[in-house]
Amino acid sequence: MIQEILNLLPHRYPFLLIDRVTDWAPNDYLVAIKNVTFNEPFFQGHFPVRPIMPGVLITEAMAQATGVLAFSSQGVVPNPNALYMLVGLDEVTFRRVVEPGDQLTIRVTLKRLVRGMGVFQCEAHVGDELAAKALIKCVAKEVAA
Repeated sequence: MIQEILNLLPHRYPFLLIDRVTDWAPNDYLVAIKNVTFNEPFFQGHFPVRPIMPGVLITEAMAQATGVLAFSSQGVVPNPNALYMLVGLDEVTFRRVVEPGDQLTIRVTLKRLVRGMGVFQCEAHVGDELAAKALIKCVAKEVAA
């Protein structure tokens, strides 16, 4: 499944934050996994004494999952001259730290599609514990080469 993710998202190491999709329904929801390992480059500085995954990267992982859902639902490979861009974050909360060895389970649900902008309810869990949640807005935009 990683090859399918690579075909849908332009992100690459060290910024690809989705390892696997475990479940999805077109135009509805997607469940993805991010295995958090001590080898991630951000742990060198965040924080050397107690490594914690930055909240902004947890949010980015949720946003990447919305991109996988959006492009998978269309059933086409994304246009190479377009980027799926984050345009809004609302109701972002963090409830639990995410540390090396944790497995982040990300669930994104499409709430609505308005003028090409997808609005998604997103949650990230470690086991049964909520780590973060957000209402994420994304849109595909043409970009100059």
